[in-house]
Amino acid sequence: MIDTARDFFETYLRGSWTSIVDILLVAIVIYWLFILIRGTRAVRIVIGLSILYLVYLAAILFGFDLLRRLMETAAVVGLFAVVVVFQPELRRALEQIGRVGSVNRFFVSSEVAGAERVARELSRAARILAGSRHGALIALERETGLQDLASESGVPIHADLRAELLVTIFYHGTALHDGAVIVSGEEITSAGVLLPLSQNVLDSERYGTRHRAAIGISEQTDAVVIVVSEETGSISLVVRGRIERNLTETQLRRRIFNLIRPQAPRRAVPFLRRSVDGRWHLGPAEDSESDDAPIDPDARVVTPSADGRAARRG
Repeated sequence: MIDTARDFFETYLRGSWTSIVDILLVAIVIYWLFILIRGTRAVRIVIGLSILYLVYLAAILFGFDLLRRLMETAAVVGLFAVVVVFQPELRRALEQIGRVGSVNRFFVSSEVAGAERVARELSRAARILAGSRHGALIALERETGLQDLASESGVPIHADLRAELLVTIFYHGTALHDGAVIVSGEEITSAGVLLPLSQNVLDSERYGTRHRAAIGISEQTDAVVIVVSEETGSISLVVRGRIERNLTETQLRRRIFNLIRPQAPRRAVPFLRRSVDGRWHLGPAEDSESDDAPIDPDARVVTPSADGRAARRG
């Protein structure tokens, strides 16, 4: 053991800079393997193999030749057993290496990847619920916290965001399918939450309880609310009191991602701006619309146009 350690230090740590790079690459591979097996049954198997290896080193150190030969003979058969035992982990590792999307993880920030995952899971859940005509109300928390509503009337969940879990919660007959689900980040925090209804008279005449609750919470907070109609199976998205109706899974995923993705810092607006016709004017264009403008109840409904962009209906 001591001679092996001495040879290692003399060979690698006193070598050129390529030896240091080699050690770093091996450390990265070992770290990736630990990340791959984290949370699986393979962790206990790795611990068991490590204990057997320590016993083998002890047999060499103390001169237990019979035990050493027995373990060396068993190691030959153990190589094939390891491949069988670690088959799921090896398959997942090869899939991650061959998947093009796994390369993007080194170039895409974790915030953007998290926003993509949230948008994908929510849109997939909405599509499944709409296909089975199960009503749903999902509030995605942004800057304004919704935990006060969750603590008052909801049931804590604190589970990873999964489309299958959302579909199960809103299935008919479950105790939590009538309320709203609150999603914070990549976690389902609460279910069965009662949201405040919109007090607008026109809303009470046009929409049902789920849509009124979605409009009410979006008027009071900056939450992004997804509504699946139980009667028609249509998917709607409510933001700042405005409703986008009849969305497809792809359209919903893009809209959610655009709303929750990390925003780049805004550039300063120049004091003088040149218009298209060549004239100069002060500040930003006057026809630009602010999202914080007062909401007109008669212009609430927004329907997606053919090119995927939202078009208002008066």
